[in-house]
Amino acid sequence: MTPIIMLLLVALISIVITRVATVALTHTGLSRQAARFQSRSALSGAGFTTAESENVVNHPVRRRIIMLLMLLGNAGLVTAVSSLILSFVDQGGSVAPKVTVLAAGLVGLWFLAGSDWVDRHLSRLIGRLLDRYTELEAKDYAGLMHLGGDYHVAEFPVEADHWLADKKLDVVRLRDEGVVVLGIARGNGHYMGIPRGGTKLRTGDTLVVYAERQALEKLDARGSGSSGDAEHEEAVTAKRRRAREERAEDAAAAGGEDR
Repeated sequence: MTPIIMLLLVALISIVITRVATVALTHTGLSRQAARFQSRSALSGAGFTTAESENVVNHPVRRRIIMLLMLLGNAGLVTAVSSLILSFVDQGGSVAPKVTVLAAGLVGLWFLAGSDWVDRHLSRLIGRLLDRYTELEAKDYAGLMHLGGDYHVAEFPVEADHWLADKKLDVVRLRDEGVVVLGIARGNGHYMGIPRGGTKLRTGDTLVVYAERQALEKLDARGSGSSGDAEHEEAVTAKRRRAREERAEDAAAAGGEDR
C-alpha cells in the first residue's frame, strides 16, 4: 500500500508545482490560460511547439521556470511509475484493495485539480509568496500590450508645423481618436510620465504613445490649422464607429454563449 500512497503524493506535489509555475509565469506577463498550458506541457514532457512556446523560450525568466519544470517532471514521472510497478508486483496482498485505493485517490486529486475554489485560493496564496520571496519583474510588456500586431508603442516628435504644437492634451483629445499618451520627453531632458490634460505640448517634445499603426500614421501626417482640426474630427468619428461595432460584436458573442 505504501507505493500507492507515494504515487498519490507525487501526483499531489505535481499539481502544486504546476500551480506555482502557472502563477510564476503569469507574473512575467503571460496570460493565465497560456501559463497553465505551458506549465502542464513542461511538467509532463509533452513539448508542444506553438507561438506561445516561442514566447516562453525567448524570455529568460520563463525559460528558467520551464527548465525547472522539465527536470522536476522527469524525476516525478520516474518515481510515479516505479511506485506503481512496485505496488502491483508486491505479492503480499490482494490487488483489488490496491486498485480501489488508487482509483479513489486519483479521483480525489482530479476533483482537487479541477476545483475553482481551490485554484482561486491556492493561486492567491502562491502569488503572495512569490511577491514576498522572489523578484519576477521581467514582464513581457510586448505580449501584455499585444505589440507586434496592430498596436504599437512609439515615440512621436512634436514639430513646429504639426497640429499638436503648442496645444494642451485636453484640447487635442488624442484618446478620443485611439491614441494614448504614456509620457512626454521634454526638449530639456525632463520626462513626464502619465501627463495630465492641462499639459501643454511644446515644439521639440517627444511623446511616448500607444495606438494602432493606422492611427499613428494619420496623426504623423497631420498638419496645423483648420485642416488638422478636420482630420482630427474625422479620426474621432471613425474611432467611435469602430467602438460601436466592437460593442455590437461583443453583445452578439455574449448572446451566442448564453444560448
